Amino acid sequence: MRYKRIAVIVLDSVGIGALPDSADFGDEGTHTLGSIAAANPGFDLPKLREWGLAHIAPIHDWQPTGQPVAAYGKMAEASVGKDTMTGHWELMGLRIDVPFQTFPDGFPQELLQELEARTGRSIIGNKPASGTEILEELGAQQMESGAWIVYTSADSVLQIAAHEDIIPLEELYRGCEIARELTMDPRFAVGRVIARPYVGEPGAFVRTSGRHDYAVEPPEPTVLDSLAEAGYEVRSVGKIHDIFSGQGITSSRPTKSNEDGIAATVAALGESFRGLLFTNLVDFDSLYGHRRDPAGYAGALEVFDRAMPELTAALADDDLLIITADHGNDPTHTGTDHTREYVPLLAYSPSLRQPVSLGTRATFADVAATIADNFGVRGTGRGTSFLQHLQ
Repeated sequence: MRYKRIAVIVLDSVGIGALPDSADFGDEGTHTLGSIAAANPGFDLPKLREWGLAHIAPIHDWQPTGQPVAAYGKMAEASVGKDTMTGHWELMGLRIDVPFQTFPDGFPQELLQELEARTGRSIIGNKPASGTEILEELGAQQMESGAWIVYTSADSVLQIAAHEDIIPLEELYRGCEIARELTMDPRFAVGRVIARPYVGEPGAFVRTSGRHDYAVEPPEPTVLDSLAEAGYEVRSVGKIHDIFSGQGITSSRPTKSNEDGIAATVAALGESFRGLLFTNLVDFDSLYGHRRDPAGYAGALEVFDRAMPELTAALADDDLLIITADHGNDPTHTGTDHTREYVPLLAYSPSLRQPVSLGTRATFADVAATIADNFGVRGTGRGTSFLQHLQ
């Protein structure tokens, strides 16, 4: 075992250039990081650049400088899709060849009628929408009627919004559990059901941190399961637990923001354990990517970059930190959906003496293969370990 602990931080949606098949997904020419840099003069990520970010692929007018302190490369998504679950599952060794179902015209009435009957509440909305826009349109009506706001997106999700003063959180969560049960029917199958509580008054509604995701379970074991079965700890930070439906995770720490997630990651690294720490920082995607806010996205990335010294200071010589992403979400692209992109791969340890280029990896599952290789546990049969390149 080379490393006692491996930490994987997913910068949710931080893509680094369109995949060769991006046109099939309507995403030709997208580049999340490049577009953010182009839209924000003076934007810089000095610590990530020190790690080798600008060596991976062209990022607007950035120039690679110096010898990176981390191993660097990029990974292609082998699965068919560009959603959160597919990306995270592939990082942990799966490949999804049949994409999750989407509902661009809203959900079938048969599903909605059953949900109304089971929950005793009517439904309004039932269309693709951004979370903020749907509240502006229907938030006041929801407060008056006590109905569920049901909506979707270009992703495979059924989202239910409710004002916390009108429908208690426990009832919202129960409604989502019923929706999850109903959407296990292949006719209505979605990757995730998401509870979206909000507070405030008309014109000033705010979504709260009470979000909860109800995902389908991974279709087969991941490297997380192998680690847990072998007696290693698998600690999750952020929405990782929800994405995997708790499968293979030994402890979890929900978070309220990127800053909270960073602090929780640093705190976990300050404790003694053997195994994997798996963090998702979702604000890049949920607050800035989907809302097509390149300035906000740039600011969030700069906050993370400034936190990197604290993260690296928490690492021991026998720790490995991997920074990557799960898909793209170019904030200058049309629509509000994710984008089909390569993701960055940065791997650092205080004991790393000869950082090298890891090249272009054929699948996100190379991360899982590397984890399995390091801890000597059963892999999933997908991906190629890059552990031997970390010298």
